[in-house]
Amino acid sequence: MKKINLNSLIFTLLLFSFSFALNNIYAQEDTSKTDKEYIFTIKKQVKTTPVKNQYRSGTCWCFAGISFIETELIRMEKGEYDLSEMFIVWHTYSEKATKYVRMHGNMTFAAGGESHDVIDVIRDYGIVPEQVYTGLNIGEKKHIHSEMDVVLKGIVDAVIKNKNKKITPVWHNAFDASLNVYLGERPKTFTYKEKEYTPKSFSKQLGLNPDDYVEIASFTHHPFYKKFIIEIPDNWSSGNVYNIPLDELEQVMDNAINNDYSLVWASDVSEKGVSFKNGIAVVPEKDTINMSDSAKTKWDQLTDKEKDKQLYSFEEPGKEKIITQKIRQQGFDNYTTGDDHGMHIIGIASDQNGTKYYKVKNSWGTKIRGNDYKGYFYASESFVRYKTISIIVNKNAIPKNIRKKLGI
Repeated sequence: MKKINLNSLIFTLLLFSFSFALNNIYAQEDTSKTDKEYIFTIKKQVKTTPVKNQYRSGTCWCFAGISFIETELIRMEKGEYDLSEMFIVWHTYSEKATKYVRMHGNMTFAAGGESHDVIDVIRDYGIVPEQVYTGLNIGEKKHIHSEMDVVLKGIVDAVIKNKNKKITPVWHNAFDASLNVYLGERPKTFTYKEKEYTPKSFSKQLGLNPDDYVEIASFTHHPFYKKFIIEIPDNWSSGNVYNIPLDELEQVMDNAINNDYSLVWASDVSEKGVSFKNGIAVVPEKDTINMSDSAKTKWDQLTDKEKDKQLYSFEEPGKEKIITQKIRQQGFDNYTTGDDHGMHIIGIASDQNGTKYYKVKNSWGTKIRGNDYKGYFYASESFVRYKTISIIVNKNAIPKNIRKKLGI
């Protein structure tokens, strides 16, 4: 018989006790979950960069677009980059000012934009790393743009309404100078990792091809498989989108994620079914068909406010509304669906009932009170079918049969 080492025995007993306690903790965490909570299982997720914070700026479209490009670079095995959103914002505001004045002010001029603006700026002006151009030029640690937005709008409105009845050739210099005051002067050249670049040469070495990216929507007021200028106020640049049926739009999204591509998602999140606190976006519908007669009678007797309180409690997953092309179009036509937020879809998940969700990367930082998903949330299949305005995706992520119909 071998002699027992007392120290070894004590260590083993302590290790066993620690393991037992740890298992108990995990078991309690598992059993604390109830069938009524939303429990998500990731089916497919694309590797992406850390969540950023647009803070008090109306630049979600840019943060979504840059996150998409950064994720593309990971997919392309170019490495992980932190690219500058404010370099894009500077150029977009400058271009928007020119068009606003040419249009005599008869278009939207605000902080908002579309994520295709990111692609356009990269094509025309290149891109730079975040460390080279942060856009934090007013002494703040985060983006606060309200004063800048008002000042820039004041400049272009003053140019249009000036009493000289003739616009000077230098007004745009004054506009760009204001951008420089608030965001900083753009670098003409810079050094990054001991190499010197211009914004265009940096973009070129990343291997980005702006022509690889297309925007797609699904509406019946234009022919399918054709391009059209999407009629939303923030589409100041009159960007074109491809139009396809709703079922095919979903096919494109699923095919992209399942083949390691992500996509930009423009949507309406000002809905009762959206709870950033709970990290979900849904289109609930009461399952009255499977109710007992007494339960249905009770439901029918509730006021609309009482029904909404039950439907939008976000306490448990339930039945969702079936979204058709017609329902989707009605929402767009009657203004109940608008374009108010740009985000980045990076995954597909399901809840414990088997309902499909898309995992959405937001740009409001990682700390939202009550939200455990650290800057992400889950949008149900019904919500995405209903409230999607458009997506941007690499054309190589589109199924071949759909690409053929589009002539891409």
